[in-house]
Amino acid sequence: MAKDHGPSIANDEQYEALRADGMSKEKAARIANTPDASEKGGAASPYEEWTKVELYERAQELEIDGRSDMTKDELISALRED
Repeated sequence: MAKDHGPSIANDEQYEALRADGMSKEKAARIANTPDASEKGGAASPYEEWTKVELYERAQELEIDGRSDMTKDELISALRED
């Protein structure tokens, strides 16, 4: 049974599984708090097919530092590292 992480984590079981896989606390919490996250997997197109504006907006959502000075390739790398 998953530990109760309180109201800050919506899906404790998923959070613990992501942490066990080595994911950061912040990223695991973001995913575990996304409604129907497990159902959405694989639906997005590869970042290479996104426009630079779309990549920038996603980097903005994730609060990636330095995004305004990044090229499309740098944005892709930063998004994959997050």
